[in-house]
Amino acid sequence: MPFSQSKFIRFQNGMRKRIDSLRPKAEESLNLAVDTMMQERVDSFFRVEQGLEEVIKSLIQIEGEIRERPRRRRKKISLADMLKAAGGGGGDLSQGSSGINNAMDAYAAMGVEFGSSLADVTASFRHKAKQLHPDSNNGDRSAEPELRRMLEAYQFLKEYLSLSNVEPPRSPDATYRPTE
Repeated sequence: MPFSQSKFIRFQNGMRKRIDSLRPKAEESLNLAVDTMMQERVDSFFRVEQGLEEVIKSLIQIEGEIRERPRRRRKKISLADMLKAAGGGGGDLSQGSSGINNAMDAYAAMGVEFGSSLADVTASFRHKAKQLHPDSNNGDRSAEPELRRMLEAYQFLKEYLSLSNVEPPRSPDATYRPTE
């Protein structure tokens, strides 16, 4: 059953009024939805920004700890310390506590027989240093005291063997004194 012309016009006018009354409500709902969505985005933005600030603080702290980490280099012996120690002034000759005082101890620490050449001592030192170094042991520093003792023995033998070429040989049991 078709609409009559007058009914159709009344229907159109009623629909227009209804649409006109719903338009502000729809715009208000749309604005509310946009505001809510933007507020959620702003909140999530601030949460992300706060997380990033915490990450940046952590990185700065880590960077500071890395810069503060002491270097693990052997202390160099200054001439003043050496003269003070030689003169009985009580200076320490940097890590002299390992007990390498004579050639016998140094050769034993290096694992070579007494009287070996500097080339043999150097080869033994390099081989053992590769075995004991923390980099070859996945960062394990448990062998570090032995490595330090071996390094001191190597330095002692280098000096001992270079001096033995120009000076009369010392007995193997003679204690090492830096004043000689």
